[in-house]
Amino acid sequence: QVQLVESGGGSVQAGGSLRLSCAASGDHYTRYCMGWFRQAPGKEREEVARISIDASTTYADSVKGRFTISYDNEKTTLYLQMNSLRPEDTATYYCAARPPLGGFWCPPFYYQYSSWGQGTQVTVSS
Repeated sequence: QVQLVESGGGSVQAGGSLRLSCAASGDHYTRYCMGWFRQAPGKEREEVARISIDASTTYADSVKGRFTISYDNEKTTLYLQMNSLRPEDTATYYCAARPPLGGFWCPPFYYQYSSWGQGTQVTVSS
């Protein structure tokens, strides 16, 4: 198991930027899929972006071209750079990790991830 701690949330106006960080610790031997998910009040948790162990990335359509996921191997930290933020991006953001399925493949659904951070709030005002 890996432990995850997020930071970097906050409040911004529409069009602004934020960078979320997720520090990973614990298991230094297993290579993990890592992803960002978000959950708005009254809505199901949804995938924002994920990065596989081969550094390939996948984004939700709603954030493509605005958000960038990356992972720093030396710092064992996952990042989410969020630009051109919109009010509909308002949510609690969570980082998650799990070992890959069948080679490099990382699943897209939150219930398929076993390690979670505590969440960080992002609020975008119009």
